[in-house]
Amino acid sequence: MASRALSNRQIARAALVIVLGFVASGVLGLLRTWAFSVTFGASTALDSFYAARQLPEALFVLVAGGALGSSFIPVFERFLAKGEGDAAWRLASAVMTCVFLLGAGLALLLAIFAPLIVPPLLEPGEPPATQALTTALTQIMLITVAIFGVSGLLMGILNAQRVFLLPALALSMNNIGQILGAFVLTRLFSTDGTPSIYGLAWGAVLGALLHLLVQTPGLRRAGAKLRILPSPAVPGVREVLLLMGPRMLGLGVVQINFIVNVNLTAGMVEGSRVALVTAWTLMFFLLGVIGQSVGSALFPSLSALAAAGDHAGYRSRLNRALLGVVGVSVPAMIAVWTLGAWGIDLVFGYGEWTPAATLATAAALSWFALGIPGHAALEILSRAFYALSDTRTPVMVSVASMTANILLSMVLIRLVGDPTSLTNGAFVGLAMANSLTTLVEAAALWLLLRHRLRAIPENAADLGL
Repeated sequence: MASRALSNRQIARAALVIVLGFVASGVLGLLRTWAFSVTFGASTALDSFYAARQLPEALFVLVAGGALGSSFIPVFERFLAKGEGDAAWRLASAVMTCVFLLGAGLALLLAIFAPLIVPPLLEPGEPPATQALTTALTQIMLITVAIFGVSGLLMGILNAQRVFLLPALALSMNNIGQILGAFVLTRLFSTDGTPSIYGLAWGAVLGALLHLLVQTPGLRRAGAKLRILPSPAVPGVREVLLLMGPRMLGLGVVQINFIVNVNLTAGMVEGSRVALVTAWTLMFFLLGVIGQSVGSALFPSLSALAAAGDHAGYRSRLNRALLGVVGVSVPAMIAVWTLGAWGIDLVFGYGEWTPAATLATAAALSWFALGIPGHAALEILSRAFYALSDTRTPVMVSVASMTANILLSMVLIRLVGDPTSLTNGAFVGLAMANSLTTLVEAAALWLLLRHRLRAIPENAADLGL
């Protein structure tokens, strides 16, 4: 198993590939958000779209964003290490088939019951017309769930086979589909000459398809032997699902955190939600470059080293990665504080975007930036636990963090800012709560991992691991 682990230098190279992919995706993500903003401005229609995409995006994060890969890779690695290649590909085929069927069934069920679920969950207290629009947009974008289920597994397979470029490009292709939705589909679906918000929803579906299709050429290089195999009894499937359950819960907690933050903007001045979501998008771009890229490159090797019992190699790679992301995230945080408003105005200051929207977004981003070191560290620390086939510990810490975030958010929006003002909005309290609880969560997870690794008879260095 240890022979399948990448060296620190190889991990750095793989991380660079993923960083470039994240940068490309981030630039396209900014262009996507810019396209949305200049097409619709800080409008009620765009507010509805941002609310509607929360449920499909939450499911996207659960399957394509980590739960499937972090559960699948350690089990897949174990079969390959034992020379059981056929069993490994039977596992991949069975998981792919099951995930597609479950995703399609879940999407259909949610679409049917969306009129009952969406208004109280995503648009509480909003007018019936707004709730109806958000419901319709949600139903369209639920199509992406089954697509991302298969695409998420392909990401896991390619990463396990040390193919990192195409999965990194997949995020860019998703953004390209949504940009086409903003510039092309909004016009095609227009009935009165003005852009139709439904074009953005169908652009999300197009983006999901491109996310899947760009990865398929890499399957040949990975030597994939995939087929339709609807059998949960295949060896390894049960273990993947058992590991996936806590991981999905953990990712769900992250989404619930953000959904709560977005919903707490209900009743605030128009544009508050757009400012909060735009600031989060910008922060997530930095997080992808700093933390997710290293975590994605590191995880397959950590899984291989943990399974082989190479604790010294495990610690060495983990310490280097953790020191690196924390070291980079602090200057990134300072840069956001210094240049945030200027950068937002440079990127978004066109069309219907106003100076007030720039100031509001910059205020939220400044507080989100405080949590960048915590978010970046969590990308490494959580994967360190997953590589040890422990998906429960990060979830328990995450649930505690979510609870604290919700309570702190409800307090801070009453203490910080003015809900009737966009430039001095109460929504900055939501960003403040998110960052503070994230920093505490990262510290708690580090202490737990440190305690666990000290029980393993090897000397640790650097960060005390």
